[in-house]
Amino acid sequence: MANHKSALKRIRRNEAVRLRNRYQHKTTRNAIKKLRTETDKKKAEEMLPGVVSMIDKLAKRNIIHSNKAANLKSKLMKQVGAL
Repeated sequence: MANHKSALKRIRRNEAVRLRNRYQHKTTRNAIKKLRTETDKKKAEEMLPGVVSMIDKLAKRNIIHSNKAANLKSKLMKQVGAL
């Protein structure tokens, strides 16, 4: 167990950040799934910028790797373009 005030605070902070990261990651994954199942091209094109923005934010905060973000965005844009 932590002995210093700062260590106790760091434990609390880490948990808060972990939960926030988990929430953002799960929300983005759900948005990606929703976009992948979309069959209407117009709706998919409207959703794409929002999903790409979410992916970029995850990569910026190191929740996902930047290469994974690039691969996801590429595949999504390719899929929406093919609708």
